Amino acid sequence: MTSQNSSQNSDSQAAKEAAERSERDIQAVIDRILANDDAAPVSHEALEGASAEGDDRAHGSALSRGRAQALSHVDREHSEWDGDQQDLAERRALRRVAGLSTELEDVTEVEYRQLRLERVVLAGIWSDGTVEDAENSLRELAALAETAGSEVLDGVLQRRMKPDPSTFIGSGKAQELREIVAAEGADTVIVDSELAPSQRRSLEDIVKVKVIDRTALILDIFAQHAKSREGRAQVELAQLEYLLPRLRGWGDSMSRQAGGRVGAAGGGIGSRGPGETKIELDRRRIRTRMAKLRREIAGMKPAREAKRANRKRNDVPSVAIAGYTNAGKSSVLNRLTNAGVLVENALFATLDPTVRRTQTEDGIEYTLTDTVGFVRSLPTQLVEAFRSTLEEIGDADLILHVVDGSHPDPEGQIRAVREVLRDIDAQNIPEIIVLNKADAADPYVLERIKNHEPRTIVVSARTGYGIDELLQVVSESIPRPGVELDLVIPYDRGDLVSKLHSQSAEILSTEHLAEGTHMKVKVREDLAADLEQFVVPHESGAAQA
Repeated sequence: MTSQNSSQNSDSQAAKEAAERSERDIQAVIDRILANDDAAPVSHEALEGASAEGDDRAHGSALSRGRAQALSHVDREHSEWDGDQQDLAERRALRRVAGLSTELEDVTEVEYRQLRLERVVLAGIWSDGTVEDAENSLRELAALAETAGSEVLDGVLQRRMKPDPSTFIGSGKAQELREIVAAEGADTVIVDSELAPSQRRSLEDIVKVKVIDRTALILDIFAQHAKSREGRAQVELAQLEYLLPRLRGWGDSMSRQAGGRVGAAGGGIGSRGPGETKIELDRRRIRTRMAKLRREIAGMKPAREAKRANRKRNDVPSVAIAGYTNAGKSSVLNRLTNAGVLVENALFATLDPTVRRTQTEDGIEYTLTDTVGFVRSLPTQLVEAFRSTLEEIGDADLILHVVDGSHPDPEGQIRAVREVLRDIDAQNIPEIIVLNKADAADPYVLERIKNHEPRTIVVSARTGYGIDELLQVVSESIPRPGVELDLVIPYDRGDLVSKLHSQSAEILSTEHLAEGTHMKVKVREDLAADLEQFVVPHESGAAQA
C-alpha cells in the first residue's frame, strides 16, 4: 500500500514538473516572438564560440529578436514637407493583422475575416566576411520579410565555407530547421540567398513547408508596390524570368497531353505522336508572355526618351537621387521640392521614378529624379527589367547618393549602390554622398564616412538639418551657362527679358537705360545665338585706352 502511494506521488510530481516545463517552453516562445527592441544583444564571445555544428539556432534566434535593424527607429515617420501622403493612406487602407486565424468557425466569417500574417523562419549561412556582416544581412532579410507582410518568428545562421549543393544548408541542418519550424508553428522558410531550383525542392521536401529565397521575396515586394503601368510590366517580366527555370509539376501534370497509341488514353485519330507535357505548355506560355511584356516596355520607352530629350534640348541640368532602399531618398526629394512623394518606413516603398523641376537661388533650373532603391545582391532580373528606369541615373549630370547614417553598415550600403551604378555605366558621373538621418545616427560613424568620402553632406530630411548646405553644393555642382553676354534689349522686347528670367540663364547684373534694359548674363550656346543682335559692340583695345 505504501509503495502504491509513493508511486502515485512520484507520478503526480513528474506530471507537475512536465506541466511546468511545458508552460516554461510556451512562455519562452511567446517572449521570443514578442521581444522588444531592447532585447539583450548577442555577445561576440558567444558568437565566436559557436561552431558550424553547434550554436546555430541560439545565434539565429538572437538575430531575429526585436525589430529588424534595416528599418529606421524614428519617433515620427513624416515631416511637414512630405505633404498629405494620400498614396500612403490608400496603401494602408487594408492591412493584415497578426494573430488572426484563417480557420472558419462559421460561414458568416467568410466576408469579414482577415488573412493572418505569414509566420516565417529565416535561414542563412556565414561563409565569408565578418560576423557583423552576416548578422546585418539576416536582419535586412527580416526587414524585407516584414515589408512583404509576414511575422518573423526565428532565424538560424550557420557557419559554413560554401553552400551545400543539395539542400544549401546540409541535410543535418535541414532536419534541425524542420524541428525549429515545427516548434515555432511557422508556415514558410526564407533563405538569405538565391536558391537553385533543385536546392529549393530538396529543402522543401525536408522541412515540409514552403521555402522561398531572397530573390523571390524582393520580387514579391516589388509586385505589391508597383503602381504605374510600366512599373507593373517591369515587375511581371522579372517575376517570369525568375519563375521560368523553377517550374515543376506533380502527378498527371507531367504526363503527355496527347499522343501515343490508341488505348487506355483513348486519344483517337489525330492524336498520335509524342505529345507535349503540361510543363512544356506552361513554359511556352511564359515565354510568349515575356515577349509581349518586352514589346510593351519597349513601346513605353519613347515617351520617357522624349521627355528626357526635351530637357536636354532646353539644357536643363538633371540631378538623380540614388541610394539604398529606405535610406530616405523620397524624404530628401520632398524636402528639396515639396513633391509630396510617398514616404514609408519600409523597404522599396516607392518604385516608380518621380521627376520634379526646381531651381537654385540664382534662378538656374534643374530637375530632381527619385529612382528605385537598391539592395545587396539586387536580383539581376530586376536590374534588366528596370533598365529603362535606371537610365534616368545614367543620363544625369549629378548623382545625390543618399546613405542611411543610422544603419549598422552604411559603408556596405555605399558599396552595394556603387555596384549597381557600375552595372548601368553610371560610375563616372559626379557624385555627392548625402548622409541622411543625422538625428538618429552615431556622430562617430558620420565622421568616419566623411573622412573616407571626399564629397559628403550630412543632413536630416525629417528635421531639415543640412538641407541648405546641400542645396548650395548642388547649385555649385550642376552645369551652368558658359557664354557671357553684355546685352541692351529694347523695351519693346520685354519677351526676351522674361525669357532670360525663365530659362536657365544666370543674370549677373541689370540696369535700365534710355535705349533699353542693359543686362550682363551667362547663357547657353543655343540661346546665345538668338541674342546675338542685342550684344553691345565693344571698341578696340586702343580706343578703350
